[in-house]
Amino acid sequence: MTTITPDFSGQTVLTTFEMTPGTAHDLMDALTDAYEHFIRHQPGFIAAGLHMNDAQTRIANYSQWRDRQDFLAMLRTPEMRDRNRRFAALCSRFEPVMYEVMATF
Repeated sequence: MTTITPDFSGQTVLTTFEMTPGTAHDLMDALTDAYEHFIRHQPGFIAAGLHMNDAQTRIANYSQWRDRQDFLAMLRTPEMRDRNRRFAALCSRFEPVMYEVMATF
């Protein structure tokens, strides 16, 4: 379960994907498959959410990890590197960025 609070001691990652409406659902399917079959089973994974805008030109991914090293280890696996190449083929740009929760309201 995702809990967004300033006292969260793990790693929060927000990833944005930009694509055309023609590939939005293909990318969402690929991301969903990655979480269902690989990412959520990796050490340190806590929770994630996938969001698509109304225009189907952006997907936002929110994920939480026990710590930064767990997230980076998952990214370095051969399977995730292969999946990231497939994601890149379906979008014009994607960027994972690590954040610290500063405040919630």
